[in-house]
Amino acid sequence: MSDSTSTEDARFVSRLTRQSLALVLAGGRGSRLHELTAWRAKPAVAFGGKFRIIDFALSNCVNSGIRRIGVLTQYKAHSLIRHLVRGWSNLRNELGEFLEILPASQRVDSEWYRGTADAIYQNLDIIRTHQPDYVVVLGGDHVYKMDYGLMLAEHVKQEADVTVGCIEVPVAEAAKAYGVAVIDADGRIRDFEEKPENPTPVPGESDICLASMGIYIFNTNFLYERLIADADDPQSKHDFGGDIIPYCVPRYRVQSYRFRDAEGGRAYWRDVGTLDSYWSANMELVDVVPELNLYDHEWPILTDQAQSPPAKFIFDDDDGRRGQAIDSMVSGGCVISGASVRHSLLFSNVRLEARSRLSDSVVLPDVKVGPGCDIHRAILDRGCDIPGGTVIGRDHDADRARGFRVTPAGIVLVTPEMLGQMLHFVR
Repeated sequence: MSDSTSTEDARFVSRLTRQSLALVLAGGRGSRLHELTAWRAKPAVAFGGKFRIIDFALSNCVNSGIRRIGVLTQYKAHSLIRHLVRGWSNLRNELGEFLEILPASQRVDSEWYRGTADAIYQNLDIIRTHQPDYVVVLGGDHVYKMDYGLMLAEHVKQEADVTVGCIEVPVAEAAKAYGVAVIDADGRIRDFEEKPENPTPVPGESDICLASMGIYIFNTNFLYERLIADADDPQSKHDFGGDIIPYCVPRYRVQSYRFRDAEGGRAYWRDVGTLDSYWSANMELVDVVPELNLYDHEWPILTDQAQSPPAKFIFDDDDGRRGQAIDSMVSGGCVISGASVRHSLLFSNVRLEARSRLSDSVVLPDVKVGPGCDIHRAILDRGCDIPGGTVIGRDHDADRARGFRVTPAGIVLVTPEMLGQMLHFVR
């Protein structure tokens, strides 16, 4: 490909992204994360040492050149809204860039958002004021890096009414877990199976199917028509995956877009919707060469950052009081005071006291671990104050007896409330 052709392609994609509006669905409760979402929406949950889950979708938008963004919020949105205001208010209004927060505000009737499609339907008047040619609908609760500009270009090339972002998943893994797109040889979706027991594989590959990523690109006028019709359907649950897409598949041109990495292989995408998957995705980041590269300067993940001093490791005594971290990620503001950290991920302002041991754990911001603790395969929620001598993760019966949650994979979730620390209550 010549330089001139490459430049023309880049300009074509740039025009498409400027003509697009991204709508990020961020109202989900995330009930499978249990107490981790008791006081915050799932997209606001901390991830990767310094980020929130929603930062990945928003960073993808900005890095792709889509700088007109709406974030639809509902469930316990205060933490999320505060994060958006602090970390994402720097887009240039004078250049037509913005991030608007669209809370459930009963704009159409007396109902809150009743589903993903209804959430956007209730904001049609706002969407119309921006006059986009294309609407990119995203979930705010997945972790991945993706150039939406390439998907937009494919959407236009295929003359699709709607394009569904899909990722290749082993058939056994997709069973009862994902919406599955059934495609023909040209990538057109011919059927859409919602969490099937026996997913249909892609043509020519018996063990791979296409799972929906919850990413949709619509021609704007087509989206208006379908949302209005869906709102008038008393049988609909007003959901994209359950209603809009299945209705469109046999009647309109619905195209799949396979999300792949630069080498054409299966791309990184994580649904961190359970405590086990959340812990696992965070633990992957401390691998020597993790699949998700957070050190990629060409595709940075942006966020609101606490102004914290560098992490500090103190004491190196002969009696074992040694501040150290091995195969770990330690964020700013942390003080490892004569304690040992192994294969763990620490968010900002975590303090570990003398002779405590932490292994295979995810520790959210502002946690204090007293002296002589032993914590293994745990998730410590923000603000926990772990008393000295506490043992977590070594005896699951004991963990359950103290009110901690133990997952099917043996990960222990500890929150301030489980410790009797009423961090979120006013008394």
